[in-house]
Amino acid sequence: MVQAVRRKGNPVVVGIDPRPEELPPGFLEQFPETRMGVAQALEAFGREIVDVVAPLAPLVKFQSAFYEAYGPEGLAALHATIEYARSRELLVIFDGKRNDIGSTAEAYARAYLGKEPVGGSFEPSWQADAMTINPYLGSDGVAPFVKIASRERKGVIVLVRTSNASAREFQDLVCDGLPVYRHVANRLKEWGKGKQGTEGYNLVGAVVGATYPAELAELRAELPGVMFLVPGYGTQGGTAEDIAAGFDPNGQGALVNNSRGITFAYNKAAYRDRFDDWRRAVEQAVVDMIDDLAANTPAGRLRSS
Repeated sequence: MVQAVRRKGNPVVVGIDPRPEELPPGFLEQFPETRMGVAQALEAFGREIVDVVAPLAPLVKFQSAFYEAYGPEGLAALHATIEYARSRELLVIFDGKRNDIGSTAEAYARAYLGKEPVGGSFEPSWQADAMTINPYLGSDGVAPFVKIASRERKGVIVLVRTSNASAREFQDLVCDGLPVYRHVANRLKEWGKGKQGTEGYNLVGAVVGATYPAELAELRAELPGVMFLVPGYGTQGGTAEDIAAGFDPNGQGALVNNSRGITFAYNKAAYRDRFDDWRRAVEQAVVDMIDDLAANTPAGRLRSS
């Protein structure tokens, strides 16, 4: 991921969370009014987004829930769009926040990051480059993901300090003198031992929200060499200034996600009034985010690296 960020000169992650009711005007009407038709619309929209952002951003993140809502047809659309994103040389984060223990956790990890036995060979099923996981079950629920990710040279991204408003209900509870999110961060160091890549960043990353800038800065100091996936920029209220402390001095270390603010940019008056083509609105939203991060965070140093 460090290399992909360096190649594109920015740390933008475009989140693809397709909602049928927010697709461009007339888009959904091109498809049958069936579950299969909606799934086809989601796939077509996702491919259009990929085509727009592939020249600009290094990563895309697929929120599986919006595809799972349409059953097997939706999952088929998700799979096809992931494959298409990879064909456009984008790195893919599968955002499903999986969580289980033992052989079940390992099966999840093989599904999204590894390979499954088919006939006389092993074949990948989803081919994501990284996936989000929930650490609530402890090390039994994390170690299987780390094992498969290490073997396949992929990434796992652990929920540490999330961006939602109710995160404080559990993550801020104090135990043995530290809030729970700090205990998760400390354990993350153990999970990542020996998993450092050639670029200095660990395959075990952390989700740390833009909406809690003080904690973001605290965790950056606590977790050098850990890649942060930073949600909450844009629609949730996080700003570039809020996340500046999440980067290392070279502009690496934070992958900044923006979902609705990019994929549905054409619904915002600022873009809708400027562009007749909804794709141009999406493109401009990516460019604006890249410029914002470059101007207000250490990510600007990536442009000269």
